[in-house]
Formats: sequence, C-alpha cells, structure tokens
Amino acid sequence: MKRQKSFENKRPSLYLVPTPIGNLSEMTPRAIEILNQADVIACEDTRTSGQLLAHFGIHKKLIACQNFNEENSAGGIVKLLSEGKNVALISDAGYPLINDPGQRVVQACVENDFNVIPVSGCSAFLNALVASGLVAMPFIYVGFLPSGATERRKKLAMYKDYPMTLVFYEAPHRIVRMLEDVRDVMGNRQCTLARELTKVHEEFIRGTVEEILETADDLRGEMVVVLEGKKEDRAVELDMHAVLAMVNEAMQAGMSTSDAIRETARRTGISKNRIYEYVHQKN
Repeated sequence: MKRQKSFENKRPSLYLVPTPIGNLSEMTPRAIEILNQADVIACEDTRTSGQLLAHFGIHKKLIACQNFNEENSAGGIVKLLSEGKNVALISDAGYPLINDPGQRVVQACVENDFNVIPVSGCSAFLNALVASGLVAMPFIYVGFLPSGATERRKKLAMYKDYPMTLVFYEAPHRIVRMLEDVRDVMGNRQCTLARELTKVHEEFIRGTVEEILETADDLRGEMVVVLEGKKEDRAVELDMHAVLAMVNEAMQAGMSTSDAIRETARRTGISKNRIYEYVHQKN
C-alpha cells in the first residue's frame, strides 16, 4: 500500500496539468502557477506547447513525452524527480492521459514513490457529457474506437449491453462509419454529437443516431459522441402489430413509408431496420 499526502511531504512531484481545448481563456490561474513553478515541462509537441506557454509568458525547459517514446520518457522524468526537480506534464489540449500520453509516466512515478498531483481543468469528454442532455451518471468513457470496421464493431459489441451512458472520441473522417456501426451494433439510440468544444464553431447535435447520421457527412472538427446506455428491450414488450399500426397511421397522415418508419423508430426506440423488415413482410 502507498499513501500520498500531496502537500504534507517534500518529495519532488509530477503535476498533471490540463490545457485549454480551444478557448485559451479557460487556462486556470492554478495551472499557470504550477507551470511557472515547475523545473521542467513534459509535453507531446514542443512546438505546439511552446506557443501555448509563450502566450502565458511561461518560459521553462521543455521535453517531449509522446506515445512512441513514453517508456523512455518515463525513465527520464523519474530521473529528473530523483534529482529533486518538479515536473509538469501537459498534452497538446485537454487532460493528460485522456487519449494522450502519460499513463506509463504516472505508473513509474507511483512505483518510485514520487508525488503525482492532478490539477483541475479542461476535458472535452466532460464538457460533452454534462451538456449532452443524456443521463450524466453513471457513465463509461471509452475514448477512440479502433479505426478498422471489424475491430470497431467488436469493441462496440463489448459495450452494447451496458446501461450506462457511453462516451467516445472520433475523428471527422471516420464519424459516418463510426455512427453507422453504432446503429448496426447497438441500435438507434439517443445520442449527442459535440464538436469544436469551447471554440467559435462549438455545436451540439442531439437526436437519434440515425438523425445525426443525416448531418454527419458535412461535420468537421474534434468530436465527442455521447450515447444513451442500453434500456430494457422495448421490442419484447411492445407488440410489433402495434408498431405496424403506428407506421400505417403515420402514412395515412401523409408521411412516406420511409419517413413513417423513421418516426416510429424514434418514438419506440426500435431499430429502423427492424421496423422496415417487419413492415415489408406484412405488406
């Protein structure tokens, strides 16, 4: 067992310092103070971080800590701490370790009995979660899914039966394929897509997965997808004859077959594909 009383010992410390995800005004006074006090700042990209630090008038020695060199970086940071230096770890934007380097560094510091001290600040997935309109607690943060379709679907299948809200990161060039796989593996759930958080083009798109897919082709920027957890299988409880009646009622009101199916899927939570198959079997 290891106990760390962060401010009641004089051991050198590794500080985990979040940086703004877009709006530089969200850099906290404490984050600036810690970076000014640190002997060394470890970062993903010295050029990117150098610009950020210059904006706040911070001039410290920078060292690189990237995914491909994190094992060596961890050893180097432990060496700096053993020399009595305090080190601040930052990522290009957001919170260290959240889809960014730092996990091995933290583990090495804990193993060697140095303080690891978190500093409060920006995190894109928390921004998206609390503003999503979906249930914020409990939730599971998944992060980026695999880029390949087969592995992505396997990963989604691992989470499809969890009742907790799920949070993902995704790149704009993969967002359509990712949402299509979510729909096919998990069903047409309620979803919020948050993009460009804290930036001038910040946007929240709330609706079903299929509704968001209708807009996804044109979306750009950094994205967070917040997805409703699994509910009880309403398809079992709801007589499919009643579902067919809802579709027919919507069509009698003037909707096309596809629009009637889409609206019924939205109202019932049943997959549009399942309703489509049932409707065409009966008609």
